[in-house]
Amino acid sequence: MLNHGQYSTLRQTIQNRATRLGYFDGEFTTRRLEVNPEQHTADISLVFRSGVRYRLGEVSFKEGHGFEEQLLEQFVRFEPGEIYHADKVARLSGDLSNSGYFSGVDIDASPGKAEEGVIPVSVDLTTRPPRSVAAGVGFSTDVGPRFSGNWREHWINPMGHRRGAQTELSVPRQNVGAWYELPLDPPMTDSIRLSAGYQREDIEDVESELLTLGQQWKHQLDNGWLQVASIRWEGERFRIGDDDPEQSSLLLPGLGYSKLQADSPLDPSRGYRIQFDVTGSHRAVISDVDILHANVLVKGLYTLADNHRFLSRFQFGGVATNRFSDVPPSLRFFAGGDQTVRGYGYETLSPRNSEDVAIGGRYLMVGSVEYQYEFTENWRVAAFVDEGNAVDDLSDPLATGAGLGIRWISPVGPLRLDVAKGLDPEFGGEWRIHFSMGPEL
Repeated sequence: MLNHGQYSTLRQTIQNRATRLGYFDGEFTTRRLEVNPEQHTADISLVFRSGVRYRLGEVSFKEGHGFEEQLLEQFVRFEPGEIYHADKVARLSGDLSNSGYFSGVDIDASPGKAEEGVIPVSVDLTTRPPRSVAAGVGFSTDVGPRFSGNWREHWINPMGHRRGAQTELSVPRQNVGAWYELPLDPPMTDSIRLSAGYQREDIEDVESELLTLGQQWKHQLDNGWLQVASIRWEGERFRIGDDDPEQSSLLLPGLGYSKLQADSPLDPSRGYRIQFDVTGSHRAVISDVDILHANVLVKGLYTLADNHRFLSRFQFGGVATNRFSDVPPSLRFFAGGDQTVRGYGYETLSPRNSEDVAIGGRYLMVGSVEYQYEFTENWRVAAFVDEGNAVDDLSDPLATGAGLGIRWISPVGPLRLDVAKGLDPEFGGEWRIHFSMGPEL
């Protein structure tokens, strides 16, 4: 059956595809539709002459942006003379917009300005205000009400350096930190960050004060993995239960890799996250104890028939040391709560001492499966099972929790309310309500 609308759409699709690929002089030399009413047939004849494919020329930045040309040139991922593709221009626009330096990006790559098939690219940038301040109030059942504040200077010199400070305050945890960041090449993904922070915690009879000074080098590999090489010093003063206060000093070089694949940043329908990192210390280098600390996290999400979502999560961590009693709480493992095993109190799953105080384990093993059904737009019900524990021996028993929940997809991401039952009373399992927010991956 002849459909004139589909015929017109076909012609327009061919024309649009040619334009997107840089065949700006392309045209139909033959465009014929012959209808035979007696035979009930229609013959279509389309001949498209593409012409010469245009190329991208030099990229120039209009004056007034306030940044070094060398920094801006590092955002350009194509070389002069490369064949034109609209996606290359769009990626340049997106990279500049997402850099945090600009409030407006206007790119002119009009074929009308081409010379001998080469299109000059002109970029007009509007610099954003240099500083921003944000404050927020949140709540989770792990730490209760919390206040957060953030101050950021998005650029402080023509080289694109940045700096900032942040704080988060809740009853069991208070922290404050500051950082200074230098962009590398390419600045979209690579940077060096210097940081300092202080954190105080009082959770389940474990008190800790932690001071950190460190440096991170972020580099995105060609295969999409993010590599983070770091070195940090941690000075921690802590007390577990009624024990005497102790102190530790550790110099911790580390290396981590992560990859996130998702079809949406706030509420993806499918994707995965893989993350693993390793850090260590040695008594020969400004450290009180030998430590090798490793952690692996894998998350997956798949949606079937639009409304049926399946989520899974697995986490494993371990610490090898010559003297576990000298490992500070910040490097031990605890489980229980919104992000690990629901149905148990926050960080209550752990080996305990003779006074029944959770002291942290050598290993962490956590797994979770969850099913969600979207019964109306932006609302889902969920059913889940979590299992895991922080243990000193990999053969130690795990705690299991199961429950039901509801999800609301708000403009800032999913909000989760769960009712969970801890199925192992010997580990403190009971009915608990869990509230949390943030992306599934």
